[in-house]
Amino acid sequence: MMELRYNPLTDEWIIVSAATQRRPVQPSKTECPICVGGLELPEEYDLVTFENRYPSLRRDPPPVDWKEKGPFKKREAKGICEVVVYTSDHNTALPGMPLKQIEKLVEMWVDRTKDLSQNDFVKYVFIFENRGKEVGASLPHPHGQIYAFPFLPKRIEVKIEAMRKWYEEKRECPICEILENETGERTVYETKNFVALVPFYARFPYEVHIYPKRHVSTILELTKEEKKEFAKVLKVVTAKYDKLFEQEFPYMMMFFQAPFNGEDVSHFFHFHVEFNPPKRDKDKLKWMASVETGTWAFINPVVPEEAAERLRKTEVNI
Repeated sequence: MMELRYNPLTDEWIIVSAATQRRPVQPSKTECPICVGGLELPEEYDLVTFENRYPSLRRDPPPVDWKEKGPFKKREAKGICEVVVYTSDHNTALPGMPLKQIEKLVEMWVDRTKDLSQNDFVKYVFIFENRGKEVGASLPHPHGQIYAFPFLPKRIEVKIEAMRKWYEEKRECPICEILENETGERTVYETKNFVALVPFYARFPYEVHIYPKRHVSTILELTKEEKKEFAKVLKVVTAKYDKLFEQEFPYMMMFFQAPFNGEDVSHFFHFHVEFNPPKRDKDKLKWMASVETGTWAFINPVVPEEAAERLRKTEVNI
């Protein structure tokens, strides 16, 4: 079964996809489907993207034979789910990849965003990576995913409306104003064009956001210089994560950009990246339990300024 179901209590669409149950989970290197010679990639490659064999959304989804029954609504699960394989090296990840490889990866993200957004049914292009079994990664091989949604996911709607409200009141993008007022105590790493910081309002103990200093609304707007710097910042942040507790650091990395094929919100929506790691200490996890999951009211056990200081002082070689 593959379909969208409407939740009238929260005004959001839920993706129902039985296909995701069939995904391989943490296979050995010899059975890895995205290693060279594996099920998905039998030939040599450098980095590559392809449509997910076990998608939540499909370009040609099965039809939904359904008549609305009161509050119960269904839609076809039309969309696109892609896998982005960062490298053919099974035993590396963003922290250990050569900078040139990450620069090529950034270019791939740009190319895929441009291509996917040209489908008129695509309303949102969401780039993300789940690293580590602690956040549900099914494959240890370095890879991420891209979902091209046929609707605006609920948290994206919330971000857009919050940024719109701020802009209407202040006549300035909220992230631009945040950057104007940051004093450095929460900064983890900074370049000419980017700032990586633990936000004042961090929800996770070692949450890090990456903000372009220039106002851009999507990854498509980054200049050549900015894309190269962006690659370096991604490498530095993830390397600091690994060095912090001297272990492979699990995280959810998420790219937030303005929607496509709809209202133009580029004047107030500022492209940014969020890292949401579940670690609160070397051997302790920060669980998404009832309060966080049920109410979106997060309880952060680590003071953001202290987390930023620890990450800032964590030295890495790039």
